[in-house]
Amino acid sequence: MRIERRKPLTTNIGVFGVGHRTYWDQFPGLKPDLLGYMGEFEQIVRANGVNTANLGMADDAESAYALRKRIQAADLDLLFCDMLTYAPSCTWASIVRDIAVPVVLVALQPLKALEYGKACTYMQLANDNICSLPEFTGVAIRMGKRPPPVIIGTLRDDPRAQAEVAEWCRIARVLHDLKGARIGHMGHVLEAMLDMHSDPTAFTAHFGLHVVQTEPDEVLRHFRNAAAAEVAAKRTEILEFFDTPEPQSDPVTRKLTDTDLETAARAAVALDKFVAEKKLDGLAYYYEAEAESEMRKLVTNFIVGNSLLTAAGFPMCGEADLKTCVAMLIMDRLEIGGSFAEFHPVDFNAGFILVGHDGPHHIGIAEGRPVLRSLTRYHGKPGCGASVEFKIKEGPITMLGITQTYDGRFKFVIAEGESVRGPIPPTGNTNTRGFFKPDAVTFLKRWLAAGPTHHFALGIGQHAETIRKIGEGLSIETVVVS
Repeated sequence: MRIERRKPLTTNIGVFGVGHRTYWDQFPGLKPDLLGYMGEFEQIVRANGVNTANLGMADDAESAYALRKRIQAADLDLLFCDMLTYAPSCTWASIVRDIAVPVVLVALQPLKALEYGKACTYMQLANDNICSLPEFTGVAIRMGKRPPPVIIGTLRDDPRAQAEVAEWCRIARVLHDLKGARIGHMGHVLEAMLDMHSDPTAFTAHFGLHVVQTEPDEVLRHFRNAAAAEVAAKRTEILEFFDTPEPQSDPVTRKLTDTDLETAARAAVALDKFVAEKKLDGLAYYYEAEAESEMRKLVTNFIVGNSLLTAAGFPMCGEADLKTCVAMLIMDRLEIGGSFAEFHPVDFNAGFILVGHDGPHHIGIAEGRPVLRSLTRYHGKPGCGASVEFKIKEGPITMLGITQTYDGRFKFVIAEGESVRGPIPPTGNTNTRGFFKPDAVTFLKRWLAAGPTHHFALGIGQHAETIRKIGEGLSIETVVVS
């Protein structure tokens, strides 16, 4: 089964071309041909299901300044600069200096090679896509910017180049949803977890999102007022998605009880209404409440509803970990999952690390049907109730941890590994057998040397390079642990 997204993925991408005004009178027909090639490139971008804006061509300094104004007015998430022929860097300098969104230089030749026996200057200029790349990257540095990323290839029948364009379209979706996202924060960081603390203003500064301070009482109101029909429908949804097996070896587990199912369903209904009411795009929470109170019953039974929401593209993160909530959002918008995770025991015999966590998870990347168990206690936390257990899909995996440095700046810590078939502890918590190169101990030492927090987002596939590009696009320090 697949849970539908709460809202569709989208992004706004601009395309502009560069050329050399002197050529147009010298070689009649060249400019229309080049604009036609830019139209072909725009269709390659559009085929990735994104909103595109054709912003025209800059062919001298004056037209570049006019183009800059159009770009700034277009509310873009990403910009492709189509290197149509040689272009002097005056067509680029004002744009790279003043445009805040990432810009990718694209040099795609119409021909795979010149027809040398028939070659002419016109043919060369129509395929001179890479000629200005050194000039443009050098001028970017002189404008105080990083050298921009570059796509080089052919305009037609080039799967590698098209895959690079598609990757940047996925990155643009991430940037679109980070910018202006409303991430709820409820309660407080679990006591004594000093690596979890963060400044909400810093998230606005670095990611462009807003942290919404919320109260558990706002959910409690919906919990109390949930209609019987709504709760019954949510119970049905839960049982259709999860298995409810008998307990195995852990004495704190039980087969899912009707009472725990009812509470989880009522809490899930309340959460759905709460996040819609507050117009949230994610939530990091932790709240204990008074023992035996109705509030404690609610806040300790978010797990099932949270997992359903996370699979629907709404990341929810326990222990009030805002940083990992953002990491989960990034992975989700790349459509690779993004489950709440930390390191569990090492299997020194087989050489893997159990990777998982208690609480909510991205059940959209589960291997098989996820499991619900009733727990008589949540280890390390108050409360009891239904809990989610599964392992993520077998194959390559990617981890993204967002940490902070001594001076308060965010930092991405990224790594890849592999999820391998095998049993996991039947504890009502999610775990995955994670294999990491060159071996578990060496990998852990390298990961720890990067200064991560103890949480990270866990996704499927090999995407370290894509996430590194996102970090660079956000001007965030990025480390790939290899």
